This record gives sequence, structure tokens and C-alpha cells, in this order.
Amino acid sequence: MGQPTSREGDAPAPPGGLPPGQRLQRGWPVTHYGPVPKFRPERWEFRVFGATADGRSRAWKHEEFSALPHETVIADLHCVTKFSILGAEWGGVRAATILDMVPPAPDVTHVMVWAEYGYSANLRLSDFADPRSVLATHRSGELLTAEHGFPLRLVVPRLYAWKGPKWVRGVEYMTADRRGFWEERGYHNIGDPWREQRYSYQEEPGDGPEL
Repeated sequence: MGQPTSREGDAPAPPGGLPPGQRLQRGWPVTHYGPVPKFRPERWEFRVFGATADGRSRAWKHEEFSALPHETVIADLHCVTKFSILGAEWGGVRAATILDMVPPAPDVTHVMVWAEYGYSANLRLSDFADPRSVLATHRSGELLTAEHGFPLRLVVPRLYAWKGPKWVRGVEYMTADRRGFWEERGYHNIGDPWREQRYSYQEEPGDGPEL
């Protein structure tokens, strides 16, 4: 039997299966680009800005963000390096909650997720808004470690894990697509693991802005 696929406009593939080319990972390897940032709670804030519905940005200090509605999501993690973690328990703030609190303008199509050191990842608004997309603070009931993204990382189970940055600091609403850090360096603009969208040379017309 073929693997289920997830295409724009379709329902996401259900959790609990391996996308093509992936292998099951029992542990949780540490993978990231650059050094692990030092967390300074007095300086930390999470911002939502760009094309908001009312034209205003919104920011939360760490204590304020920690007081937002906390939910648990069971979701898979698929790394482009070909390992997958299935059925992980993530705790945090659903991306949809942020969209409800700070609505995007009607013509917003994409978001750029910004993290420490200027790292960025672009996503379609529909992927960010997916009910299983979560700005995670915990895994399996425990706070994330610094190496795994503490104090905040985005988990987007319908896309490869590079689309969910560690050490997230903000979300920019965009009315047109723009490539993020890895997308400018040869990774696929969309990153759907069920279609093995790993690299930019696999892109089809309409998958993203020209490199």
C-alpha cells in the first residue's frame, strides 16, 4: 500500500506513519546550525508583527508568554536528514492560538518564523495554522533543553523539522512568500515530507519564489 500524501488543500497525513525515505528514530538527536544561545529571561520577548489585521504588532515577555493557554499536542517530527520521531507529546501554545489573538490581515498568505541569530523559516499560513502546529515549551511533560530549543521551538508535523525553528522569537505575517534561511541555501521552499520535498532542485512552478 502506498504512503498517504499531504498536498496543499488536502487534509494532512495522519500521525503514526513514516514518510518515504525516513527511518524510525528511538532517541532524539541534537541537530542545529550555529551555537546554542544563552537564555536571558529579562531580555526575551516573543513578537508578532507584519501584516496584522489592525496594523499593530504584539509582544509578550517570557512571563507573559508562559501564561498563555498551554495545550498538549501529539505529533510526529520528521527531520530532512531522514530520521522520524513518531507520537511525541509536545506542550505549549498552539500556533492557531496566536493567530486568534493577533489576527492576520485578509491577504496574508505566508508567515516567516524568526529565531535567535536572525535564523528564519517561511511557511504557508495554512501550515502554520494547522491544529497540530505548536510553539512548544515542553516535550513529554518536561521543559525543553537548551539544545532542543528552550525556551521555545515551533513544531509543524506536516512539514520537515527545519520548518520549525528552535529558539523562536517571533512571527512575521506576510502577503507574499519569501524564502527563509535554509530555503535560500538549497532546501525546498515547502518541505512536505510525504512528497519528499527536500531540496530546491525538486521544486515545481509555483512552489516558491525564484532563487
